[in-house]
Amino acid sequence: MWLQQRLKGLPGLLSSSWARRVLIGLLLLLIFYWYLGADRRWRLLGGSTVPGGAAGECLQSEIHRWRSIVERGEGVYSTPEEPLDAPFVSGNGHILIDVDANKLWVASSPLAGSAPVHQTEHSPRVSVHVVGERAEARANMLWFRKGAVLSVRCASPATVQSARDCVSIREEFIAHRSRPNVYLQRIHINNPSERVATVDMSSGSPGSKSSFASSVDKLEDREVELSSGTVQVENKQVVLVVVVSRKLKSRIQVAAKSDYSDSILSVVWTSEPIESSKLEATFSILRDGAKKEMEELLRADVNDLVLDHQQAWTDLFTSGVEMRKITDSHTPSGRTVNNTLYYVLSSSAAPLLDRRLSGEERARLESSLNYADHCFSGHATMHAENLWPERVSSTAQILQLVTLWTLTLQKRGCRVLVAAGAHGAMQAMVLSFGGLQFTENHLQFQADPDVLHNSYALRGIHYNRDLISLAVLLDADVKPFLHVSVKQQETPVKLYACEAGCLNEPVELTSEVKGHTFPVMVTQPITPLLYISTDLRHLQDLRHTLHLKAILAHEEHMANRYPGLPFLFWFSVASLITLFHLFLFKLIYNEYCGPGAKPLFRSKVASKREDVNRDSLDVA
Repeated sequence: MWLQQRLKGLPGLLSSSWARRVLIGLLLLLIFYWYLGADRRWRLLGGSTVPGGAAGECLQSEIHRWRSIVERGEGVYSTPEEPLDAPFVSGNGHILIDVDANKLWVASSPLAGSAPVHQTEHSPRVSVHVVGERAEARANMLWFRKGAVLSVRCASPATVQSARDCVSIREEFIAHRSRPNVYLQRIHINNPSERVATVDMSSGSPGSKSSFASSVDKLEDREVELSSGTVQVENKQVVLVVVVSRKLKSRIQVAAKSDYSDSILSVVWTSEPIESSKLEATFSILRDGAKKEMEELLRADVNDLVLDHQQAWTDLFTSGVEMRKITDSHTPSGRTVNNTLYYVLSSSAAPLLDRRLSGEERARLESSLNYADHCFSGHATMHAENLWPERVSSTAQILQLVTLWTLTLQKRGCRVLVAAGAHGAMQAMVLSFGGLQFTENHLQFQADPDVLHNSYALRGIHYNRDLISLAVLLDADVKPFLHVSVKQQETPVKLYACEAGCLNEPVELTSEVKGHTFPVMVTQPITPLLYISTDLRHLQDLRHTLHLKAILAHEEHMANRYPGLPFLFWFSVASLITLFHLFLFKLIYNEYCGPGAKPLFRSKVASKREDVNRDSLDVA
């Protein structure tokens, strides 16, 4: 009853002007509060500028330097505000380090094309933890061009409210590209506070049990930790894994307003699948080999090792795919393409970087890169979503992706490139993306003319010791055209190119900065859109061997392919619109001009007379 009485009185309350003003003000305040969002509301109430308190503020300032790398498409990162469900790994084809899961994967064969498919129980990452109850914020970045995983953690005591007193821990994880057995973890701790920071360091994941046996050994005047274990494979065989790492202090003190840096080197040696009876003899060989390599590393400069690794990855990404403008949902984004390239390269060995490679074998591998016979045959892989997946969430999925890529490339004429390791895999994937194929005398671009509404570039294509870059671009009228540029490496060799059909005289490709442009012509039947060759006579003769019915500009081809809706459809739509307007006109005419229609305008005298008659009727 009470509620009913209050509800009945509500309309009367709202009838007053002051009540309406108060209600409108409350609604505006609620909308403004909702628009602020969680971060701005927290700031408005006097809290920290970002969630996570002082540690969150410290983390934001640390990862600010990453943003330009990510914007250039050279990496991806995961933060508490922008989480990324992707494995942060570093690998070289022999070993693969999953930083988040703290797992080591190894290959059982040193040959190119064999991925590190065996997961061990060894935990490769050294855990760094600031002692005491502290709030922590963490972010990771995968840096493609450097082949590294970067990690930043900020730790602040619960009583500290300023980001200037947070202890930051920066780590870099590297599976060395040119030293396939080497793994490196770099640590940098910054303590800007007025108090000493105590930091614990421990190997292995907390609470995890490992079957790997560990012992401490002496190497010259330094202590090293020796770990060994096995991985079960098929036919009751095992892969023996031996890891030698530099021994660390379990606890360090970082003085107030100071920094601490250290590098943890590890050497991983593995055997091929062996019988259990051969474990003891194989262990001795692997242990001695790993210790000898560790001796060499301890005498080397760590900075030189890192620069050597980064240069190897930079050279790999001289080739690649650059997505410039995407106009449909089926084409992979630039981030997806670079993610896929990085994951495949991280799981591929690089025999060209092996210092033990003979000169004859090196020349053979380099020649296969410079002229990849019959790779890539078939249609382009640009729209193959299983080869360029938008989401990869585990190391196991990475290895499945690598297996699929290897099988696809081998079946499409790229077996020689796959055998060349990471450098060949990069070449083959770039060729496959756009539908480029080597033949006996030329390189041809056989993309589907119907999908040239996307703009992209294929860079660093090896051809006769030169590097070719081919781009599909769009002009002001959104018409596609081809742009070709050449970066000559050694002795200049003349290259020539002509568009589809080769009706025009082939153009000599030079190393001019502006490059060369070619129109997109489509032939009937369909033939490649561009030919590149070192043999001018071959291209001149090619026009006589294609036997074409017609050559159309790209816009003419699209108009013929998609002529639009038939005439009958448009005639039907126009007829319906006309009939509707005729029907509407008839209704209006009958209302105002037909029999019994009311006059459109009435005089004031007639209106007054009708009012008087109505009043007299009311009185009566």
